[in-house]
Amino acid sequence: MLLTNLTAATMKDGYGLIEDAAILIEGGRIAWVGPRSEAPSGHDATDCEGRLATPGLIDCHTHLVYGGSRAHEFEQRLTGTSYAEIARAGGGIAATVRMTRAESEADLAASALRRLDSLLAEGVTTIEVKSGYGLDRDTEIKMLKVARELSQWRPVDVVTTYLGAHALPPEFRENRAGYLDLVCNEVMPAVAEAKLADAVDAFCEGIAFSVDETRRVFETAKALGLPVKLHAEQLSNLGGSAMAASFGALSVDHIEYLDQPGVDAIARSGTVAVLLPGAFYYLREKQAPPVDALRKAGVPLAVATDLNPGTSPVHSILTAMNMACVLFGLTPEEALRGVTDNAAKALGLYDRGLLTPGMRADIALWNTARPGDLAYPLGFNPLAAVIHHGELVRGIL
Repeated sequence: MLLTNLTAATMKDGYGLIEDAAILIEGGRIAWVGPRSEAPSGHDATDCEGRLATPGLIDCHTHLVYGGSRAHEFEQRLTGTSYAEIARAGGGIAATVRMTRAESEADLAASALRRLDSLLAEGVTTIEVKSGYGLDRDTEIKMLKVARELSQWRPVDVVTTYLGAHALPPEFRENRAGYLDLVCNEVMPAVAEAKLADAVDAFCEGIAFSVDETRRVFETAKALGLPVKLHAEQLSNLGGSAMAASFGALSVDHIEYLDQPGVDAIARSGTVAVLLPGAFYYLREKQAPPVDALRKAGVPLAVATDLNPGTSPVHSILTAMNMACVLFGLTPEEALRGVTDNAAKALGLYDRGLLTPGMRADIALWNTARPGDLAYPLGFNPLAAVIHHGELVRGIL
């Protein structure tokens, strides 16, 4: 497939724009990209009518698989009840746990596919999906199986993450050590043996798990050969990010309360900072992540929807990009890099996120020639077509 008459945002060195470009695809990979006048001969060309080509978008932090709804908690928060108060009263994550445990794999898959379709319609070609709403062996495994199966039903790559240390389940409310024993000694080894997870995550926060508890989870993950990532510094500064950096974490996510020592630690480890403006927006938080400090330290910035039923029911990666610009001060180029190259790095993937030779041919084509237009509007989707692993899966060329 030779795509011609397009503007290519290669995402190498800024947008890496090539005007009047061509892209040659062979064997599911990008074989060549450059000016159309220099395109390899001997290939039938497909005219892209001046559209913009970007790498396929990557949503590197979601909780896509879950049961039920928590719309009523949205109303509670708007009348003054805090997220922490809702959680302490048995709502929040615990409420979704009850509903998720009650649903079958088929029910979970059906609702997850509806959510996934919203993201695919905006050019997403790779997505991360976490467990963490089962908090017992059988339901966590059920969630991860459903997440793995999504790629059998839709043209998307799914990266799965075991998030057993998300919250304490009600049956372990008075036995924190016992629950960590379950996570580390039973569930995580079973998940690793079945190859159901590509990484391990935890929620390190005052309403969840301490730094020392999270360290134990990470030590187990390391022994099982699983990389780690962390929900960190969302509501307070516990120092979780620095601890995660000591394990070479792929990413630290949220990080509104990250301090300078934490910034320095993740800069040294090469850890990606994943910004989740949807949760910031829905929780009406006041302290934004230290974007300037992260920039100065050279920390890669990724952006994701954090799609979840309680604090970020955001089904739009384009909206997340806009929010990252408006709420956190990212430039449109940083936002686009945050859902392409840097999002790939946050998942430990180095074969996508750029339009350069050798990369997977995951490409989104847009009805615009300006990459800045993708983060600019709200409620408008300029997607024209999607190529996934070299195959046209959406739109017409």
